[in-house]
Amino acid sequence: MPVTLIQVTKIKKLTLLLLLPVTCYLLPVSCFRPKNSVKEDSPVKINVVSDNTYNAKLDVVMRNAELPVALSGRIKTAAAASPAFMADLSACLEGDRYLRALVDKGHSLPAGYAPSDLVTLTEGSYRVSRNGLTLRRATAAALDEMAKAARADGVTLVASSAYRSYEYQTQVYDRNVREMGREAADRESAKPGHSQHQTGLVVDFGSIDDSFAVTAAGRWMSANASRFGWSLSFPDGYEEVTGYRWESWHYRYVGKNLAAFIDNYFDGIQQYALRFIYEWEQFKEQIAESK
Repeated sequence: MPVTLIQVTKIKKLTLLLLLPVTCYLLPVSCFRPKNSVKEDSPVKINVVSDNTYNAKLDVVMRNAELPVALSGRIKTAAAASPAFMADLSACLEGDRYLRALVDKGHSLPAGYAPSDLVTLTEGSYRVSRNGLTLRRATAAALDEMAKAARADGVTLVASSAYRSYEYQTQVYDRNVREMGREAADRESAKPGHSQHQTGLVVDFGSIDDSFAVTAAGRWMSANASRFGWSLSFPDGYEEVTGYRWESWHYRYVGKNLAAFIDNYFDGIQQYALRFIYEWEQFKEQIAESK
């Protein structure tokens, strides 16, 4: 029987539909582009997703998070080799969302945010440099646990700064701008609302200067802090990544699951892990909106 033009058209359409998922699997970034064109070095913003494959999702999230190519490759290898990566990521996404909140120069806390469970730090397993320092309750307990372990090793931790309100941040930032100029101030302090200290999860230890790194406490923290859920926020040599110069004294409590996740997959760089998690959750929200 001769094939009609209508039948040929139907066959072409069916062939295209069968090939589309394969094309998207092989070329995930191009298939995930929005309708409006973007530059090659711009983050991929997803509006409509035609194939939500695991590898494609990783590609998009890591590109949006601006992770180094080598690091992205190691993460993909780890994710492909074992289900442990997804299990570890899922554990980080449970519980208190502020433990994983991205707070940096480009991402601020909600307007007016103040933790509802702040407690005053009192000397015991650790020392405090001045009265009135506060942390969130679970963070204070984690500090106590870590300080006891340090004491057992002959090291005494000194908490010198902790929670900072939005108003206090404003005072500090404005003073730094007056004294050193805006560019230098931005290397030293966060604009109001953009400081990790406002989360109530951060402690500045010891002298709050570069000398802390070579003290017994600084060396102990560098070697042991992540075991107790603490992560160095601004490591040496990563100012272009974090936006701040090295602060060997500034540790953020992220919980033991996330601290291990940072160490195991992100070379111990907190900013990379928090950016990845932020983009992962943004992806999920965009998928939900597109349905």
